[in-house]
Amino acid sequence: MRAIVPRLLAASLLIACTAHATDGPPPTPRHDVSDTLAGTRVNDPYRWLENPDAPGVTQWIDAQNAYTEATIGKMPLAKDLSARIRELAITSTTRSSPTLAGGTLFYFENTPPQPQPVLVAKAWPDGPVRTLVDLNQGDGNTAITEYWPSPSGRYLAYGTAEGGSELTTIHVLDTTTGKPLPDQLAWAGGGTTPQALAWDADEKGVTYARFATPTRDTPLREFDAYLAHHALGQPQSKDTVVFGKGYSDIAEYILHTGNGGKTTALLANEGDGGPAEVFLRSGDGPFRKVLGHDADVRSAEWVGDRLFVVTFAGAPRGKLVAFDAKGTRSDVLPEGDGAIQHVTALGDGFLVVRSAGPDWWADQYDGKAGFVRRVPLPRTGIVIGGVAAEKGQAKALITYTGWTVPTHWAEYDGDTGSLKTVFEVKPAADYSKVRVTRIDGTSKDGTRIPVTVISMDGVTPNGRRPTILYSYGGFDIPVTPSFIGPNLAWIERGGVLAYANLRGGNEYGEAWHAQGQKTHKQNVFDDFYAASQALIDHRWTDTRHLGILGGSNGGLLMGASLVQHPQQFRAVVAMVGIYDLPRHETAFANGPYNRSEYGSVNDPAIAKAMLAYSPLYNVKPGTAYPAVLLTTGANDPRVAPWQSRKFAAALQSATTSGYPVLLLTRMNAGHGIGAPFSQRVGNAALSMTFFATELGLGQ
Repeated sequence: MRAIVPRLLAASLLIACTAHATDGPPPTPRHDVSDTLAGTRVNDPYRWLENPDAPGVTQWIDAQNAYTEATIGKMPLAKDLSARIRELAITSTTRSSPTLAGGTLFYFENTPPQPQPVLVAKAWPDGPVRTLVDLNQGDGNTAITEYWPSPSGRYLAYGTAEGGSELTTIHVLDTTTGKPLPDQLAWAGGGTTPQALAWDADEKGVTYARFATPTRDTPLREFDAYLAHHALGQPQSKDTVVFGKGYSDIAEYILHTGNGGKTTALLANEGDGGPAEVFLRSGDGPFRKVLGHDADVRSAEWVGDRLFVVTFAGAPRGKLVAFDAKGTRSDVLPEGDGAIQHVTALGDGFLVVRSAGPDWWADQYDGKAGFVRRVPLPRTGIVIGGVAAEKGQAKALITYTGWTVPTHWAEYDGDTGSLKTVFEVKPAADYSKVRVTRIDGTSKDGTRIPVTVISMDGVTPNGRRPTILYSYGGFDIPVTPSFIGPNLAWIERGGVLAYANLRGGNEYGEAWHAQGQKTHKQNVFDDFYAASQALIDHRWTDTRHLGILGGSNGGLLMGASLVQHPQQFRAVVAMVGIYDLPRHETAFANGPYNRSEYGSVNDPAIAKAMLAYSPLYNVKPGTAYPAVLLTTGANDPRVAPWQSRKFAAALQSATTSGYPVLLLTRMNAGHGIGAPFSQRVGNAALSMTFFATELGLGQ
């Protein structure tokens, strides 16, 4: 259930809504349903809402949408904030996800308000830009999910998915002519199982991840993914299995090709958030395991003719080991300062990107793993994204962004140490007066929790600033210094934004992640409370002006935080969140994939921990809960939309505060992956309008 990105980025549909608000939310019937979990009887009166096709559920969803739209539509700043957010989102052309292959640079390019990015290519570094794939002719709800150039760059495989579903079909085109090949590979992962693809060295076929083909009698089963080989020009029915049959019902794969496609590395995971096993394959031979789960591997990359693997076994911040094509292991780099995030080849050496909390940097090493220099990037306030390089070349393309720094691409010369900006996004406003401040919170067990506070120059702590605190806290995913972009609409009106680095992410390495997993999950909620209290202790805000925001696993964080500390927060926005942990595992396809992060309800200790923090089971009738806005997508493959339905119903029934509890379900949307421009901007306007009204922005 990997994360959605922290965006306060749909409100045109809300502003134009003609529905009439009622005095309260639509009533929700309760039905007697119960289970026994960890020896405890658990009531589940809203289980009937799990089935969207059941009698009454569609009407209930429609009524909730109408109530939410009417309530938001009456909020005084809705129109102004929506217009300002859209204005700030229309920057110059943006670029993302660069990859070099055969001297050609491939990347995504998007010119707002274009619904979806287009996939382009250019001879590196100064060739003309050629558009390869543009899916903007339709309604904007078809997205490119991923792409994979062949070793020479002549061919390009790319995936597409519809309406936020993430279920991928892979297509292939000839980049020299721009013409598509007839090959279309359906059921190629997405959502529960990420896509994966590796080209053959002769570029006549690909190995890719897929589900079994559904039939009339056997519906699509998003489990038991395997790797198949496809020969270009042949029907998909002739594809052969090369790995994965019987490996794991919740298998996930990452493929990396080395030596021009002659050698393939496979990182195989059992679900999200856990360590990978590492396999190597030469040519079309079998995959041979070289590292097991005990090595605690999180990533790998080819450097020259060796596979560099990041292992956290005995090294909480990570160390590097290498394997040649025969599987012979050698040690490369011991644990150092900062957690290793990723590695990229450079000349006869390599670059290592590291982090420590919200700080990121990149170090260069030579072919003998000797330290050369730190790349001269800004020392603080940025996150390093993709690094594109080709074997043997001394130059790399480094992408980075920061709180007040829109996307930059820089050419780094490993021979001279020079760094030259070759592309930067021109924002739609002046961010030079935005100020970034660091404070710390102290969690329940004494752990220090970094909090980044963002405000306009002259906006100082006065104990009552309308403040939005964001975090995530799970699945090894860090909270990073991403460009605030349209969120300027909040701080330019005197509001404050804050971002907390909680356990469960990997900002400080794998130990930081592990301390927020399974039976340790409560640490994440304690960390978040500590971050919120730090904002109050440093007099940025108080409980009447503090709002919290999160999505996906961060939605779980929101749910747990509001039921554990209902008086700490005035408003909560939770997007596509999990609120019923036991049912997430047992009644939804993606749930078992999350066992490596949350644990299994079949383990009594895990079940007991889940009952203690699972938001739905800790809603207490007669409690004054804060104002709450829940959003979900009907096509979400990562978190069931019924999670939000059940939680909304429980909160609406229980709260005595008089503050609204709202639920919005988007019918042609998913988890947020591949959402079109209008939906992204609308999400921001919806959240910000809600927070502005409830927290008193500008008053």
